[in-house]
Order: sequence, then structure tokens, then C-alpha cells
Amino acid sequence: MLNAHDITVSFSGEELFSGITFKLNAGDRIGLVGKNGAGKSTLLKIVSGEQEYDRGSMAFDKDISLGFLKQDIDFEEGRTVIEEAYQAFKEIKSIEGKLEAVNTQLAERTDYESEYYHNLMHDLDELSHRYELIGGYNYQGETEKILAGLGFKQENLNQMTNTFSGGWRMRIELAKLLLQKHDILLLDEPTNHLDIESIIWFENFLKGFSGAIMMVSHDKMFLDNVTNRTIEISLGQIYDYKKPYSQYLLLRNEIKEKQLQAQKNQDREIKHTEQLIEKFRAKANKASMAQSLIKKLNKVERIEVDVEDNAVMNVRFPMSITPGKVVVEAEDLAKNYDENQVLEDVNMLIERGSKIAFVGQNGQGKSTLAKIMVGEISFDGEMKLGHNVQIGYFAQNQSEYLDGELTILETMENEATDGNRVKVRDMLGSFLFRGDEVEKKVKVLSGGERNRLALCKMLLHPFNLLIMDEPTNHLDIASKNVLKRALKQFEGTLILVSHDREFLQDLASTVYSFREGGIKEYLGDINYFLEQHELEDMRAVEMSSKKESDVNTSKGGKQNHADQKQRKKLQNRLSKIEAEISDLEKKIINDDAQISENFQLLHEDKEFFNLYNEKKTRVEELMGQWEEVQEKIESI
Repeated sequence: MLNAHDITVSFSGEELFSGITFKLNAGDRIGLVGKNGAGKSTLLKIVSGEQEYDRGSMAFDKDISLGFLKQDIDFEEGRTVIEEAYQAFKEIKSIEGKLEAVNTQLAERTDYESEYYHNLMHDLDELSHRYELIGGYNYQGETEKILAGLGFKQENLNQMTNTFSGGWRMRIELAKLLLQKHDILLLDEPTNHLDIESIIWFENFLKGFSGAIMMVSHDKMFLDNVTNRTIEISLGQIYDYKKPYSQYLLLRNEIKEKQLQAQKNQDREIKHTEQLIEKFRAKANKASMAQSLIKKLNKVERIEVDVEDNAVMNVRFPMSITPGKVVVEAEDLAKNYDENQVLEDVNMLIERGSKIAFVGQNGQGKSTLAKIMVGEISFDGEMKLGHNVQIGYFAQNQSEYLDGELTILETMENEATDGNRVKVRDMLGSFLFRGDEVEKKVKVLSGGERNRLALCKMLLHPFNLLIMDEPTNHLDIASKNVLKRALKQFEGTLILVSHDREFLQDLASTVYSFREGGIKEYLGDINYFLEQHELEDMRAVEMSSKKESDVNTSKGGKQNHADQKQRKKLQNRLSKIEAEISDLEKKIINDDAQISENFQLLHEDKEFFNLYNEKKTRVEELMGQWEEVQEKIESI
């Protein structure tokens, strides 16, 4: 399908990559990986024809159709979501216009025997045949199916595109691309604006795609589930492996170990040959032998070990003072944007040291609740921060708050205090901004570099509650791994809004699911949450819920709003009870262990055993409350 040979690209006289050669065949699903700034997006632009290259050649098979999903898109205003999606079908829409014109003429004319009328009938027949052939009778249903898969509800389809955020517009652009049925798909970070449910749907779609795919993604799990080949761009070269990402990492390490071993063996042989040359060179009767060895040595092809760019940022989040036990508490919290009720009757309690993930579809209130916590937007109900709580906040569009006209160094110095201004250059160095790079203006930085700078700027002030909204967007995989390690080591309370399943694994121990204005707590990690909701097929779950709702509607109309409100309150109460039971049971297990190990020391400690018995009694009370609340929920 595509043959790229000896491609070389330079910027300002400096080579980005040199002599790149690869082939793209039908069925190839390539993951382009490498550090931020390595040239991944540039390579996609070159393949798409949007950017020229300095040297080399690129040949496509005849009649190959290519679609490119870029990070930045331009939208024409004045269309609804469904109208914009229909733009994918240019020929179908063109024929629809011609068919309408022909049918109008046929309805108006009465000269049924004339040659002109006969020609109109012939045109109608040809247009109708072509219309059917290119899917004219199926495209509307197919469009709605793709949009639903990407998270759009039926009521969204007739809304104007300019009422949606950039992330949702990107989904419309992705829908158009998938509907056009190209032979080659070029995708630049396609999951950045998708929620977990849409990502899983998209994975399944791409698995069934018969053409070729070349994508840039920093979502390790997505790459593993979709790709069958990995191309790494590192230090101006590419390394091609016919394996998905995780298998490529293992294979790359194996290859490097073999190269190192072969290089050691060769170095040993070369050293031995050089010693013989020096020995024989001094003797007249051995001079010819020395010359022969020199010629042999010159012909040896030296084994090279693949060069790796191992530079990674160094992150350690500063912990401020220890806060009170309860960090955040919300009661009957609600938030609406005009007629859109985003959050309703939200009750939650977050304790010191918790590691929490907010998950759910876009638009369900995750970012809204994060903004409420940091005092950025107004709301109804109650939201209280605990004693001595100091918040560090990384917004989803944090990098957009950076002043593009400032340099990297100026950005940091303007935020620094007298106490840490002298550390600014060292901090930037730990985030891979070294030497003269700190004099670059922010506006020339890539998305990943901007995110790194925004993270670095955050660390100028200590905190004990860290709220991060999609912090991994645009970060390369190596940087994400470093960030994940830093968050694991953070001793404070962590709230993460993220759609990156692999990033959340082993990081968040509690998950809050956002759906239809409410939240539900799951006392387990992201894997537990995925298992509970069978998110591998979330769309099936959603369709099941919709069918159930339709059945209820046909039997007697919509459920009473008061009942829904009461059910939400009871479910929140149930979650609180479950959390308290879990916490007490852990403490009782710890007490049992202490009794087993130190009974002689503890048997006279009346206070210890009083508290121990109080915990057991409290668990019994809570179990009774749990049964009562559960019965009330079932009765509604």
C-alpha cells in the first residue's frame, strides 16, 4: 500500500530524522512510539502529504484512499452534529441533490413522450443505481451507529456543533473518518478526548478494520489491544518490530542484550587480532602476516548496539502539612449549566491518604466536581474542605494557561517564590528542559512539552490534596510511567480524573463512577470497576439499560422523579455504610494480629479491648443498617 524509502527531514538545519525506510501493508496496525518531539506527528503529516520532506521517496499503490485524524481541527459553524457527520458522504450528498432536482422536474413536466422526459427518466435510473451502489440507503443508520459508539446520544444529534467542546468536536471528526472507509487510517492520539467506554468501542472497531492503520498513541493498553506492529522513533532513527507495544518492549530488550553480547565477543576478537598485529609487525619474517591481519581487520563490520534515548523527567510531588482526617465532604451537592443538570444530590466523604479515580463518560460531571473542589465554579448544596487542606490542581487544559510569549525560564521564575527561585533551573532540568532550551518560547513547544512545563510549574508550591484532570494527555509513555511512580510515592490525598486504564492500574484504590448526574463509589481499583460493569462491552450495557427504560416507558411512563431522587440518596448512604464497614474490618483484622502476637502485653489493656469490642459492635450495627437501606432501595 505504501513504500517509504530514505526519508529525511530537517528543521532549521537540524535533522529530525534521517534515512527512514518502511513499508505499510494491508492489515498492518502500526503504533508509532517515541518521546515527545521525536517526530511521530511529523511522520504522519509526511505520509498524509501535508508536510514535505528533504530527501527520499514515497510511493502509494494505485487508487489508495487515505484518512488523517490530526490533533488540531477546523470546523465550519452552522451545522448540527448529524449534518457535520454526513459531510463524510460527499458523493452520496451530491447525488441526493441531483436526484431531488430530477424528481422536481419529473413532477412538474407533463410532456411524457418527449425525448427530454425520456432523458430525465434515464438520469433518474442511473443516479438511483449509483446511489444504491455507494450505500445511499444505509449511510444514515451507519452514521448514527458510529456516533452512538463514540458517546453521542440521540438527543445530541440535532444540536449545533459549536455548542460542543473541542473534545466532542474531535469525536465528530473521528466519526467522519471512520464512515469514509479509507484504505489507510493515520491517527494522531485518537484516544485523548475519548472516555473509557468510547475507547473500548473504538478498539473493537479498529480490530475489525481491514485496511492499514498508523497511529500515534501514548495509551499503552490501547496500543496492546489494537496494534500488531510497533515503530519506535528514537534519536532520528526508526526501529521496526512486528509486535504490539508490550511485546515490542520485551523483544527490544532481548535484541539489545544479544547485540551487547555479540559486540563484546567481537571486541574481544578485535583486541586479540590487534595484539597479534603488534607482535608480528616487529619481526621481518612475520611482516606479511601482520599486513594480512590488518586487511582482515579493516573488512570487519563493527557490531552496533541500538541507541536508546533514556532521558526521562524526574518528578517528586511536595507534601505540605498533614491535614485533618476528613479532606473533602460534600452533601446534596448539585450543579447545572442552564437546563443541563450535570450533578444532582451528590454526597461523598474523602479521607486523608485516599487515592481516588473519577471515571465515566464525558459530560457526566467529573471535571465539574474537580473545579467545584478547587473553588473555580459555583454550585448548590454543601462542599467542605477539611482542616489544613492545601490543594494542588492540574486542570485538563492546564497547558493552555501558559503564556505563549514567555520563555520556559520566565514562566517558572514568574511563579517562583524567594525561597525556591534559585532552584528553578534545576527543576527544569529534571523535567528535561536543559541548557539553552529554557530560552525557548512556550508557543513553540509541543503538547507533551507544554504538559511537562505545566507539571513542573505546579511543583513550586507544596500541597496535601492533589487533584489532576487528565494529566497524561500528550505525555509520552516514558513520561507517564515517571508520573505514575511519583503519584504512587505522594503521601497526600490524590484525586485523578482519567480515561487511561493502564495509568490508573495499581494507582487508585477507590473508583467513583459518574453517571446521569450522580456518583457511585467502588471500593476497589480500576480492574475491579471494569469487572463489575463489564466495561469490555459498555455499549451493550448501555443498550440494555435503554431497552429496559423503553419497556418501563411502554408499561406506564417515566419513573417518578421523587423516587429517583430518593434512590440516589439511599445508594449514596449505602456506599458510605460499605466504606465504613470495610474500614472497621481492616482495623479489626489488625487488632486480631496484635492480640495474636502480643496477648501477654495486651490482656491487661482494658482500653484496647474496649475499643476492639466497640469496633465489632459498630460493624454489627452497620450490617443492620445496610440491610435496612438495601430493602428500601429494592422497594422503590
